[in-house]
Amino acid sequence: MSRRAVILFLSLGLAWGIPYMFIKVAGEELSPSVLVLARTALAALLLVPITLISRRDRAAVPLVLRHWKAVTAYTVVEVALPWVALNHAEQRLSSSTAAILISAVPVVGVVIALITRRAEKLGLRGGLGLLLGTAGVAALVGLDVNVSDLGAVAEMGVVVMGYAIGPVILSRYLGDLPGLPVVTVSIVLAALIYLPVVLLGPGLPAQVPSGKVLVAVAVLAVVCTATAFLLLFALIGELGPVRATTIVYVNPVVAVIGGALFLGEKVTLWTVLGFALVLTGSYLVNGTRREAAPALPDTGRELQAA
Repeated sequence: MSRRAVILFLSLGLAWGIPYMFIKVAGEELSPSVLVLARTALAALLLVPITLISRRDRAAVPLVLRHWKAVTAYTVVEVALPWVALNHAEQRLSSSTAAILISAVPVVGVVIALITRRAEKLGLRGGLGLLLGTAGVAALVGLDVNVSDLGAVAEMGVVVMGYAIGPVILSRYLGDLPGLPVVTVSIVLAALIYLPVVLLGPGLPAQVPSGKVLVAVAVLAVVCTATAFLLLFALIGELGPVRATTIVYVNPVVAVIGGALFLGEKVTLWTVLGFALVLTGSYLVNGTRREAAPALPDTGRELQAA
């Protein structure tokens, strides 16, 4: 791995490992839907001009819009539903617990691929990985989460399913299009979806949020969304789409450390056990997949941009 690839890999791991912490901070004053709107709107303001500057990406925008059904479906399952569910779940779950639960996405993705007959048989290694990943989630939920928080765990299930289904839509229906225009159109669409949701629902904040919340929103939009996707595309150029997806194993580490250091979140024995089992299971399961890599990155796996 070249020095540039290492820098990109570590930078992306940080960018997609910290959103859980900042979602926790922003959620103290902003409702889940308002936070989604703020994050997507600000990210869109950054991504749109970047996309239009590139002749190749600019020319691809009309092509992306022609696939509006697939783009809409992708936006709903990858951004609109998961992000609001994650924001709501983190009102009751720690940021590190949320990150560890999301790290089970590769396991769920393989199960979906098997059900839809888009993957090879798991084999012994993949079967063991599936069992370990499931055991890790069970350990985390059964031993490290209060019964009163099971509703939040169910919301995390929505996030995990969305992040697992999103890449399927990308590879099947949008795989022949450049990644940046697809992501940009999706983020813009998500902002447009949540504008009426917020105006007709909780409404915009009556007063300007505190400084720490404004910083959290800015980091989520600028670093964890706009910059992270640019880093991802650069990393794919260095490593290819398959090796780039290994970033999914770095994100939870950053989230757990960040939650413990900056939010004072307690890291229990069950947190560590669940964390180890889920990541090991995800690694074993993901390592069994030998399908041809799609043209677009498996962005849903890392959108912990969450």
